[in-house]
Amino acid sequence: MNQKNKSYARFTTGALGLFCLLFIIGAVNMIVANLRIRADLTAEKLYTLSKGSREVLKKLDNDVTLKFFFSRSSTEMPMALKSYADQVQDLLKEYERAGRGRVILEAFDPKPDSEAEEWAQRYGVEPQQTSMFGQPVYFGLVAVSDGREQVMGGFSPRSEPTLEYDITRLITRVAWPDKPVIGVMSSLSVLGAPMNPMMMMQRRQQPDQGWMVFQELRKDYTVREIPIEADAIEPDVRALVVVHPKNLSDKTLLALDQFVLRGGRLIALVDPFSIADFQANPQQNPMMMQMGGGQTGPSTLGKLFDAWGVTFDTSKIVADMTCSTKLNAGNGRAEENPAFLSLTPANLEKGDLLTAQLSQVMLPFSGAFSFTDGNGITVTPLIQSSKDDTSLIDQMNAQFGMSAMRSQLKPDGVQRILAARLQGTFKTAFPNGIEAEEESEKVPPPALISGNGVVVLFGDADFIQDQFCFQSIPTLFGNMAQPINDNMTLFGNTVEQLAGREELIGVRSRGQFNRPFVKVDKLEAEAMKKWQAEEESLQRKLQDAQQQLNALQQEKQGSERFILSKEQQAALEQFRKQEVETRKQLKNVRKNLNRDIERLGLRLKLVNIALVPLMVIVFGVWRGARRKINS
Repeated sequence: MNQKNKSYARFTTGALGLFCLLFIIGAVNMIVANLRIRADLTAEKLYTLSKGSREVLKKLDNDVTLKFFFSRSSTEMPMALKSYADQVQDLLKEYERAGRGRVILEAFDPKPDSEAEEWAQRYGVEPQQTSMFGQPVYFGLVAVSDGREQVMGGFSPRSEPTLEYDITRLITRVAWPDKPVIGVMSSLSVLGAPMNPMMMMQRRQQPDQGWMVFQELRKDYTVREIPIEADAIEPDVRALVVVHPKNLSDKTLLALDQFVLRGGRLIALVDPFSIADFQANPQQNPMMMQMGGGQTGPSTLGKLFDAWGVTFDTSKIVADMTCSTKLNAGNGRAEENPAFLSLTPANLEKGDLLTAQLSQVMLPFSGAFSFTDGNGITVTPLIQSSKDDTSLIDQMNAQFGMSAMRSQLKPDGVQRILAARLQGTFKTAFPNGIEAEEESEKVPPPALISGNGVVVLFGDADFIQDQFCFQSIPTLFGNMAQPINDNMTLFGNTVEQLAGREELIGVRSRGQFNRPFVKVDKLEAEAMKKWQAEEESLQRKLQDAQQQLNALQQEKQGSERFILSKEQQAALEQFRKQEVETRKQLKNVRKNLNRDIERLGLRLKLVNIALVPLMVIVFGVWRGARRKINS
């Protein structure tokens, strides 16, 4: 075979091989396109149906039909929502597969004046306008089971971290319509305050709907308000939430006591200083509050804590420099505040279902618990401060910012318990009844002296207030509340464990709202401690110089008091030199901090940007050298 025929044969063989390769790739692509093969590479497995959802689907007694309404053919629908709709529908197909015949998925494209649009409107999926003169669009979900219906009016990519929880909860609400009764007792208007309709019209105010977490509870529970002066808790209340219980009477404490002893589940949010309470009484003088006057003040369960072996100091607030939160200090400045605790998984109990999957919890102005052993009650810490950077500061000092609390920031090596679960045999706090001055007002000994119960304690009541849980964001389907941390998740997990379906806890806790820079936070905490030491040294130098000036001033008489002597001038000049030098040292602390953070950032950039290309280059050089050696 001559050279020309050899070249032709090589060309033909290569072309045929290329054609076969393209044919095989096309065939594989068509086959794979019809297969449901997915690989979830996220650290939290966000796109894999969780164990909690699968447990819910296994327990379904009746079929559940999921009707997915999305205006896919509408030109008014933004492309971003179309992409997100594919993700939602893909997740709904996972529910259908995991339901093993109990879950049926139906998808509808509600075009204008179509039957699908009529059904969407009939179910309550509200149309939304993307433009003033455009056609309405739909993006919602309806769950139907045994003649019952539940609706999700709209989806938003902003709520993606809670997507699976929202769908699973929708299924549970339609599958099990009975709502447990949750009692709520509070000195704050957490459930909303009734307003005169005429006053609302005159002032153009919206009705007070209460805190968002309790609005969410109403979707799954019958929420019943229990008066703060109640002397009995109804027997059908499955769990009782007590928020900021101030100055409870012995009769009310006895009612709580008997509720726990008969097996009731109690969730108590006590607080050494409630921001919500202070905001509700803005005219309150902090000094009067410290002296016990006025309406605001700390909260505790008093005699119940004594009987349960619980100590809660209402005069102290936990400060943790490792868990400091950056707050607006005015004048465009941000200030690290160690009394506003931003807690990470290192502070949360990893082995407990309530906190295992949480990523960040904020507790503003939290108190600390301590417990006495040997009273028949098992204590499980749920949230704790760090050990090396924690101290207790006076409640009053914490209210006036970093400058007031700085002198008390002296870590003592004690790790404080900020939230805990108590379980076991509780003893009554009123074995002899309630004493009173008049015989007619005395309350005889209670019916129950002891009993098994469960109590969950939180050292802060503000962490479930809206401003510490959510931010309002505008979307195509109106303003939506987006969580800014896991505060609502923590509270919802607690309620669901004590009164609801525990399967939802593992679903609710999925997703990370942010990933804290642990190394950076550690550097900042170390710099804060050094900054504090330097600043205290400066303050001591200021005081020494001022005392020296005062001593020299007292030696003068008459008009000489207004004239600086040579000794005073020398002392003042020395003080100024010390001040300048100390401030230079403080600036160096900040420079070193920024330098360390910048170095860390540079290393991360090198790893993320340069490492992969470098590995490819090294592999290519190694591969080429090996082929050359083999040839």
